[in-house]
Amino acid sequence: MCDKFMNPNSDEIKNILNAAKTIAVVGLSDNPSRASFNVAKYLRQQRYVIFPVNPTLEYALDQKCYSDLDEIGEEIDIVDIFRRSEFVPEIVEKAMKIGAKCIWMQDDVAHEAAAQMARNAGLDVIMNDCILRQHKALFD
Repeated sequence: MCDKFMNPNSDEIKNILNAAKTIAVVGLSDNPSRASFNVAKYLRQQRYVIFPVNPTLEYALDQKCYSDLDEIGEEIDIVDIFRRSEFVPEIVEKAMKIGAKCIWMQDDVAHEAAAQMARNAGLDVIMNDCILRQHKALFD
């Protein structure tokens, strides 16, 4: 029997966001009308160091884009995922390899098996939730 996945509670999410300094935004768009662009822009304004990850772009938010998580070469606290759910397991595996502390799957992004794999490896996992919305609710 498998327990249904539950996101951390508000206090735990607040602790995750307080501890984090670096966020890799996987699937960041350079289009200002896209959620990923606005979320990353907001997070950068909130003191986080953002690492754009998108193999189809050279720059986003006036920053160099990385084609993959393993190219960043810096410690990453949160891997924020703006990709379709079928791509999550591969992203989670790479996030675990680089030593990320948290997997954050944005609205409408969910993958229970990948979430459990990350949790089993000691990572915090938030699934199908917006990091911007949570940050505003907890810190504004």
